[in-house]
This record gives sequence, C-alpha cells and structure tokens, in this order.
Amino acid sequence: MSSQGEQTLIGSVQRALSLVDIVANSARPVPVKSLAVSSGLTSGTTYNLVRTLVHEGYLRTEPDGVVLGARFPGFSAPAGGAGMFVSRVRESLNTVTELTGVAAYLSRFTDGEVHLVDIVDAVENPRVELWVGLHDSAHATALGKRILADLPVAERLDYLSRHPLGELTPHTISDRRTLLAQLEHGPGWSIDREEYVMGHTCIAVPVIAPGITASLAVSIPHGQGLLTPEQAARQLRGVAGRLALQLGADRL
Repeated sequence: MSSQGEQTLIGSVQRALSLVDIVANSARPVPVKSLAVSSGLTSGTTYNLVRTLVHEGYLRTEPDGVVLGARFPGFSAPAGGAGMFVSRVRESLNTVTELTGVAAYLSRFTDGEVHLVDIVDAVENPRVELWVGLHDSAHATALGKRILADLPVAERLDYLSRHPLGELTPHTISDRRTLLAQLEHGPGWSIDREEYVMGHTCIAVPVIAPGITASLAVSIPHGQGLLTPEQAARQLRGVAGRLALQLGADRL
C-alpha cells in the first residue's frame, strides 16, 4: 500500500523532472523525439512538457534539440561534460557563428583523448565534414593542436606516442619534431592551413577552467574573404574567455 506521502506526489511534475534529468545528463542537445523514447512518455506528453519547461526557462531549444536553460546558472557539470557544460558550450558556439559568419567547434581533452564536443553551423558556411575522427587527427586540426599545446609536456608526449601522425592532406605536419616546435612556440592560438581538409583554414584558441582543457575554433573556407586568421583569433579569444569564466564558476 502506498504511503500518504506517495499518494500526494504529482505525476506531471515527476515526468517533467525526468525530462530535465535526461537533458542534464546528455553530452549533446537532445531532440524531443529522443526525449520521448528515453522517458517512455508519449510524443504528445513530451512535447507539451518540453514547451512548458522552455517557457519557464528550465530548458532551451536549439536547432538540433534542447539543452538546459537559464534556470540552472549554478549547475555543476560532471567531469564527463554534460548538463550545463553543454548549454554553456552551445551558447558560446552560437555567439561565434553570429560574430564570424562561419562554423564554430569545441573540443575537450578527457581520459587521455581529444574529443569533439559540439559544432554549430553558420547559415552560409556550414561545417567541415569530419571524415577522420578527432581522436585520430588532433595533430592535423587547430582544435587538436591547441589542446596539445596546452597540455603539460609529459601528457603531450604521451599522447603523441600513442597516435601516429597520419598525412591527411599534402599540408599535414607528419614530422614529430616539427609539430612539437609549432606547439611549443605558437602565438597563443593554433592554426591548420589545409592540414585536415583542402580548402579550409581553421583557427583555435584555448578554453581553460578548473578540470577542463578545451579549445574553441572556427573553419574559414578559402576564397570568400571572410576573416584573416588574426581577426578570427581575436573574436574567438573574447568568447573563449567568457566561456572559461562561466565554466569555472559552475564548478565552484
């Protein structure tokens, strides 16, 4: 028999909180259809609850799903990179695409590997298709090179000892000594000039917070006169600095 306390529980509140919990523990924005499947709720119920949660600020809609909303300013993200971390990252990536007009990316170093966290496309300049995963191409991408440059020397050397420097294009740096020199003596931001894919230059800056080593980047298609690497780095640094402060505050 149910206790008196259990009899007074409100089912709709429990269902809404279950949706928030799923979003908070997801490493990417969650489509509403996926929420319905994960929660076991009907599509109609899920859409109605999500609409209410968005209206009240507990969730926020993105083109590819929902993330946590502004009602969670102090949510402490777990080490795996979910919850508010995803929301903060998506907000920053949206800002970058609005400022620069090109696609924005964020990667993070976790468990000894470089992982892609999220991408936001610009309307007229969509993403570079990642035909080789970032864990196998960090040496050829601005995203990966920025993270490698920010790692302690021992971790950097360990990473490179475990990952061959494959030649993805004629411009890829495949010589270990040359790559190390670039990582150690860069200007504080990283660049790959057609090293991952022909026709694009990518720029990345660091995002460093307690327990977080990440990089924020853009890909600039050639021949459109959009941004110089120096201009892109300046734009990225401002957004990356704010993101690092937010992530640091979230973990307090």
